[in-house]
Amino acid sequence: MARRYDARGNIYMVAAPDELRHRGIALPDQASDAAQTLQTWALAAIEACCSWAPGTQPPGSKEHCSDGLLVGPFQAAHPFDLLIVNTDGTLAERSGNGLTIFSQALSDQGLFPEDEACVLRVHHDKADVSSPGQISVKAAQVEGVQGFWLDLGEPGFGPEAVSAVDYETATLNGRELSHVQPLSALNGAWSRSQFARVGNPHCVTLVDSADDLPSNEQMREPALGEGLLRIAYAMPAGAGRPCPAGINLQWAMHDVGQRVLARVFERGEGPTASSGTSATAVACAAWRVGWVSAGEVKVTMPGGTAPILLEQEQGELRRVSLFGTARLVI
Repeated sequence: MARRYDARGNIYMVAAPDELRHRGIALPDQASDAAQTLQTWALAAIEACCSWAPGTQPPGSKEHCSDGLLVGPFQAAHPFDLLIVNTDGTLAERSGNGLTIFSQALSDQGLFPEDEACVLRVHHDKADVSSPGQISVKAAQVEGVQGFWLDLGEPGFGPEAVSAVDYETATLNGRELSHVQPLSALNGAWSRSQFARVGNPHCVTLVDSADDLPSNEQMREPALGEGLLRIAYAMPAGAGRPCPAGINLQWAMHDVGQRVLARVFERGEGPTASSGTSATAVACAAWRVGWVSAGEVKVTMPGGTAPILLEQEQGELRRVSLFGTARLVI
């Protein structure tokens, strides 16, 4: 039976490949093959694992009971292959909260190594970045909380990092940023954005006032939500502008010291309570414009606060790591 996990308000179902096959879903034996044939099984898997049971959907809740589905592991020992399936049936290259949840699920099954790093390999079908993406995860404690550090590697910045094709230039604190016209058309304060890739593509819009951070409720309203969907989603669901493959959207405001406030609208999912890779992208963007320095940065989203570790060398970010924790929920 698929298990439901929560990581800072981000909910994923976790299902073993054999479980899907037992449900009659035609999932290939290899994760690499499954990534290339997702049209034959992904939506059926979402329907089987992520739909509300009849009569249980709370009023005003999202269409599905989770933010996505994690399929794996495909092996009995690490490195472990997995797939991250959005509720629209597309695949994600990476998900910080999803990988935290998958690590916790492995630990609950006695599969996560106790005294060494565990390698997770995320398979996907995106043409602009290699598959599988490999992430090293290690069990740890932060401020007495048991969880996992995810080594997300070196971030990339700028339009080229996310294959953006439609943008203008802007500046903040002497740093060149991007002006995404469809965003500023929705809100004039959304005129300065930092493109960043932390395994998957992000567009972090930097604002000066908390009033310019959209709430999840506002992003679910048709007037705003439909506009954001056109920007974030690839065609045919969206317009794929400025990024043909779609892009995750964030809004960030410097709070105080090493703390940043953020909101998230995910490609393939919509507004979410939190997102691990979005938090890392926000921290990286905040560092680049001088809001925060290297070291530990805390990114606060509606679902909770994510500790991020930024490692700098010769004036450049060389590594970004995310601490995550997850729990099994009924």
